[in-house]
Amino acid sequence: MTDKDIDVKKPKRKVDVCGYPLSIFFIVVNEFCERFSYYGMRAVLVLYFRYFLKWDDDLATSIYHTFIALCYLTPILGAIVADSWLGKFKTIVYLSIVYTVGQVVMAVSAIHDITDTDRDGTPDNMTFHVAMSMVGLFLIALGTGGIKPCVAAFGGDQFEDHQEKQRSTFFSIFYLSINAGSLLSTVITPILRGQECGIHSQQKCYPLAFGVPAALMVVALIVFIMGSGMYNKTAPKGNIMLEVCKCIGFAIKNRFRHRSKTFPKREHWMDWANEKYDKLLVAQVKMVLKVLFLYIPLPMFWTLFDQQGSRWTLQATTMDGNFGILMVQPDQMQTVNPILILALVPIMDSLVYPLIKKCHLNFTPLKRMTVGMLIAALAFVAAALLQLQIDQTLPKLPKGVAGQVKFLNLNQAPLTVTINGTADVSVPAHQVNTGGYLTFDKPVRVVFNKNTSAGTDLTLMSQTRRTALVSPTLDMNLVYDLSKKPDDGMNAIRFVNGLGSPLNVTLGVGDIAPLSVSNYSLVPQGKAEFTIMNRGGASCLYSKELGFGSAFTLVIPSTFNIGSPDCWQAIQVVEDIKPNTIHMGWQIPQYFLMTAGEVVFSVTGLEFSYSQAPSNMKSVLQAGWLFTVAVGNIIVLIVAEAAQLPDQWAEYILFASLLVVVCIVFAVMSYFYTYTDPAEIEAQFRQPEHEPEEKKRDRVEMERKDSDCSKGSKGSDKKKRDSVVEQHNQDVKQSKM
Repeated sequence: MTDKDIDVKKPKRKVDVCGYPLSIFFIVVNEFCERFSYYGMRAVLVLYFRYFLKWDDDLATSIYHTFIALCYLTPILGAIVADSWLGKFKTIVYLSIVYTVGQVVMAVSAIHDITDTDRDGTPDNMTFHVAMSMVGLFLIALGTGGIKPCVAAFGGDQFEDHQEKQRSTFFSIFYLSINAGSLLSTVITPILRGQECGIHSQQKCYPLAFGVPAALMVVALIVFIMGSGMYNKTAPKGNIMLEVCKCIGFAIKNRFRHRSKTFPKREHWMDWANEKYDKLLVAQVKMVLKVLFLYIPLPMFWTLFDQQGSRWTLQATTMDGNFGILMVQPDQMQTVNPILILALVPIMDSLVYPLIKKCHLNFTPLKRMTVGMLIAALAFVAAALLQLQIDQTLPKLPKGVAGQVKFLNLNQAPLTVTINGTADVSVPAHQVNTGGYLTFDKPVRVVFNKNTSAGTDLTLMSQTRRTALVSPTLDMNLVYDLSKKPDDGMNAIRFVNGLGSPLNVTLGVGDIAPLSVSNYSLVPQGKAEFTIMNRGGASCLYSKELGFGSAFTLVIPSTFNIGSPDCWQAIQVVEDIKPNTIHMGWQIPQYFLMTAGEVVFSVTGLEFSYSQAPSNMKSVLQAGWLFTVAVGNIIVLIVAEAAQLPDQWAEYILFASLLVVVCIVFAVMSYFYTYTDPAEIEAQFRQPEHEPEEKKRDRVEMERKDSDCSKGSKGSDKKKRDSVVEQHNQDVKQSKM
């Protein structure tokens, strides 16, 4: 039995459940698992780039959008392969295997212990992890994009002609499974990422966050194959997109060949394809091109929309995720979008649109799409306003060559610091100087307590923050402070030992020598408890409630009595970086605006495209629609890299402004658009059966005119006419077969 025989055979057993083919249940489960796998991996992807691979925000954003663009380019390839060679079933199976391998590779790339030879929790060969990640993402993009145009259509193939109602219900259930999978995955995978795991050291569990989606993809593949014997597998019948491209290519080529004024102009440039292609096909291509022309401004909407998973997620990492009983991770804010979609779609369809209609307003689909783009622009204005508030809580480094320093007094008495013989700065006992960091752009002379004989020259590195520890002997020890927020909403804690004996502090701090400072230790949000111990075994329990993204220096003073019950009260707290004080809930307005824009723009856009497309070319417009998403993500790369704006709020305003400009262009294009009825136009081009021969005679006549315009070359013209006549005879024979 050949592969073709396998593709065209009917299912071995026709099993119906409640009037539905049993095979569709395998397809629905497959789609749920696949969407869970894709959106679960995608939800944590930008944070994986940022905190595991240690890329900066711009590079993480660029690679993220490159991946999304690739995911929306490959559906065109998948549709061509399925319709022209393999068929839908084989395409889904083969590319699902590629997809699964990609997810497994991503999970393996996130295991830090593979290259952590010194067991310090940081991979020693980051190149290995980057290479594995890129290979995994490429395979995932090829798999998820390749099967995207096949699964829904394959499900529709399972129904008989008399099951139109069941087929319609299937598509509703199918898209419900998509939303359910995406919603659950964007809730669950960030929770998995927030766990700590590892063999030698405990780190954020990206292997689990990628591993569960990989497991779901394995389940999706197994479930789909299990239903193989029940599927109705249709043979590939050729891809309409290839036929459309050939028709357009021939029209362009033919128009170029007949650019001489000798040939009369035609009403539409696609009419130059009439010599070779059926006039009905040419008319259908005209209708498709008319809609595709309107698609030109649309990528800008997706440029803003898909930044929910990149810029907006990174914005959430600098915010407070404490929702009372819930601690929300930054990547979990993406769940607001699918939740709002489920709420807004019925509200728009059942309330808003009917109300507008009752007000006798002509709210056409193109006007809806224009409004949707404006709402999306407003979402980015809201994001910019929020970013301005967040920036007030971020550490501000000096510009140029300047550096910052603060003085920490380890003496039991207040300290006076004189800078360059003029400015006096007061430093309380066991605390830092009033006013916080001091900024200097050149070396300064520092004198303690007016003791000019004990002055010290102080030189600061540009754009750095440092703390000067001043010992009881007035010696100064410079240590580096954090210059930015700790990663992933963690809190950075360090201890200063003001005693004359060594101490040990738990929770990752370790041993601290006398009159010295420990390194920063990263501690998650919540109540942190530290046990301070001396060499004699005495201990003191110190606890502190921590928020998100703060940095503290905890000073153990020289008067610290480690054995007393209230020893913890003597510890002085120095705030190096303020915690995140802007609540994540303030992102909800921008998510609401973006989701409202999506519902008005995207749902309406697909409805409009299908209503204006010929019945056999809806897949062409679907491919064009997905292509606008890919281009939109590419625009993110171009604008973000070319603009190089220092402030994130300014970038948000830039994107919003670009969308407004594009929206105006789209509104003008829409004004001149004339709505058509594809069925009516197609009916006008239904011709008798002898029409193909007439078309061939028209083409031969055109070729003869070509030969008359170039009489100078005798031999070549004769060969050309002979070949045209011969080709005409062959075409006529084929049309009669």
